[in-house]
Amino acid sequence: MDSFDAGAGGILRQPKAVWATAGASVVAFMGIGLVDPILPSIAQGLRATPSQVSLLFTSYFLITAVAMLLTGFVSSRIGGRRTLLVGLAFVVVFAGLAGTSGSVGQLVGFRAGWGLGNALFVSTALAVIVGAAAGGSAAAILLYESALGLGMACGPLLGALLGNASWRYPFFGTATLMAIGFLCIAAFLKEQPKPARKTSILDPIKALGHGGLASAAVSAFFYNYTFFTVLAFTPFVLNMTPYRSGAVFFAWGLLLAVFSVIVAPRMQKRFGSLKVLGGSLVLLAVDVLVLGYGDHTTAVVCTILSGAFIGVNNTVYTELALGVSDAPRPVASAGYNFVRWFAAAAAPYFAPKIEEWTDIHVPFVVAAVTAVLGAVVVLVRRRALTHEAEELQPRHATEDGVGVFAN
Repeated sequence: MDSFDAGAGGILRQPKAVWATAGASVVAFMGIGLVDPILPSIAQGLRATPSQVSLLFTSYFLITAVAMLLTGFVSSRIGGRRTLLVGLAFVVVFAGLAGTSGSVGQLVGFRAGWGLGNALFVSTALAVIVGAAAGGSAAAILLYESALGLGMACGPLLGALLGNASWRYPFFGTATLMAIGFLCIAAFLKEQPKPARKTSILDPIKALGHGGLASAAVSAFFYNYTFFTVLAFTPFVLNMTPYRSGAVFFAWGLLLAVFSVIVAPRMQKRFGSLKVLGGSLVLLAVDVLVLGYGDHTTAVVCTILSGAFIGVNNTVYTELALGVSDAPRPVASAGYNFVRWFAAAAAPYFAPKIEEWTDIHVPFVVAAVTAVLGAVVVLVRRRALTHEAEELQPRHATEDGVGVFAN
């Protein structure tokens, strides 16, 4: 899949099982940004502070990070289909319960359970799509990445449409959609062959002993702090109605999808992965710094524009992590994600705390610094990443069921 066109002819000619899994994947990724436009409404409805409400992201991604050590362990023992169904069942139950929350503590706890289900589902979905797809793995990956981008774009939009009536409705809506996904996968997806070797819980940790994979994970850790400062903290800064905030993050998600699927592979082919990644991280740092110090219109524009840099970074990081290590790709992916999702848990907690300790500008200064640190790691560790930078092709992420929640 050297460009968007590769595999485009076969993307629509897929079995029902692939479409069922891809459709459920869209909803799974919607869950990440679903609460964005309704964060202020949740804070008002539950009489909570921004830092308390931001724990919705922290609990979600903290559990997701830890679950990365379990997903391979589970799927290699019970199979991909059952892992998907278990993950979907968790999301249906905990998303529904989230809508009934009477306090922010309950909501944070239910989001944690939701995160576990989402990790089990999304970490297995790509492997299942690749295994069941027709027309080669390139078409399957294109479909998966399109589902990811569509989900990230539509999550805030759904949150805004349903959340304008009540902040509870987006949670009930997600539970309903995931229940439909559960039924579709149960009906159309046959069990996939189990791996010849069962995965240990410690295998992803051992994989991080590889210098290249560890370098990619550490750089992605810093980058993810920046990413989720934008995603989780900016809605409080913009302070817009659910509709307006949803529109902003819908546009953000569209840029993320386009740059991830179409632009990034072409830039990699022309300039090389490390140059593209380093340049994109620096530009993201500049963007969030301007976002933090600009007026309201500037903040809106910079929020949307950050989607382009995030889309490029997601694609390049995924393929760096999956191609640089000599570990099996699902194991390398789990180790890489185990490290980087801790930053996704940290940023939503620390950004509003930093604002409370200082002022509203400083969280974005910190986010700019972490983006630059990510670029510094790439520069300093470029030799460890050189092999992947020279050989990188997006098709690396199509083998062995890989990218799994990497974007």
